[in-house]
Amino acid sequence: MRQVRQDLVQIAGGDPDLHTCVLLAGSGTAAMDAVLNSVIPPDRGVAVINNGAYGARLADIARCYQLPLVEINFAWGEWPDRERIHQTLTSHPEISHLALVHHETSTGMLNPLAEIAALAQDLGLSLIVDAISSLGGVPLDVQQQNIDYLLCTSNKCLQGMPGLAWVICRREALEQSRQLPRRSYYLNLYHQYRHFEANGQMQFTPPVQVIYALAQALREFRTEGALNRFARYRQNWQTLMDGLHQLGFKTLLPEPQQSPLLTTVLEPDDPHYSFNQLHDVLYQRGFTIYPGKLHTDRTFRLANIGAIDHKDIKSFLSTLREVLQELQIRVN
Repeated sequence: MRQVRQDLVQIAGGDPDLHTCVLLAGSGTAAMDAVLNSVIPPDRGVAVINNGAYGARLADIARCYQLPLVEINFAWGEWPDRERIHQTLTSHPEISHLALVHHETSTGMLNPLAEIAALAQDLGLSLIVDAISSLGGVPLDVQQQNIDYLLCTSNKCLQGMPGLAWVICRREALEQSRQLPRRSYYLNLYHQYRHFEANGQMQFTPPVQVIYALAQALREFRTEGALNRFARYRQNWQTLMDGLHQLGFKTLLPEPQQSPLLTTVLEPDDPHYSFNQLHDVLYQRGFTIYPGKLHTDRTFRLANIGAIDHKDIKSFLSTLREVLQELQIRVN
């Protein structure tokens, strides 16, 4: 666990003297819960930028703990407007923390982290970033972007198994939270950190096999190299985008706003089309597509992360073309 924690700080661009990694048994939502319940002072509040399902989840967690909350809402798939965010924050002086989802997988949007981070720094706000589905897949640096709390999990771009979450913390900010009221027994960030510092262990039973799997995944990440991982994912995504356009599909977002990790695709307007049928036939042939999460548009989602390359994407596109023809689905 000591080596895993050190490796994760390094991958996030942290300084081992200034940053630490707190491991938590649970899914990525455990990291979201732990940060929000542990670091917001009783007399201050948190602002959440919400333009998708996971921004909404951050806000829901804040409400569960009855934290003073300012929700800065945009439509799902809408690019966050810096000026509106700035105006909202300056009109709420009680806000001490700003939370943002970096990669909003409900839409595939890669939110403007650098821009929001600069705004938070200008306003003197502590920045919380959900990087659950972006760390290890796109460039990210907690020092350059002045991130106090970076949330992640083992089973996305680092290609481990589910069941382990963590928070990369700026030590000074985390130490300042030690005097705050303890809102959670199991998911208190500071107490988990102190236990690691004192004993090298989690307070409670660790997911041992998942940690071993992550240690192996981190060795594979180092062997491939961060820049090569980023490039492989981007090539996967560009191959996917080119193929989808050739088939006539349209995507929810313009390409400059999309992450190179996951794409939300608009469903065909054809009476022969059924997501469940398309899903099941593709699944029988070795490929899984994921249902959309939007309430306003009919969509499905395609991820291109994991131990795959552009040849696998081309194989998927070839199979998708065959299945569309067999099911007599017209895309445009």
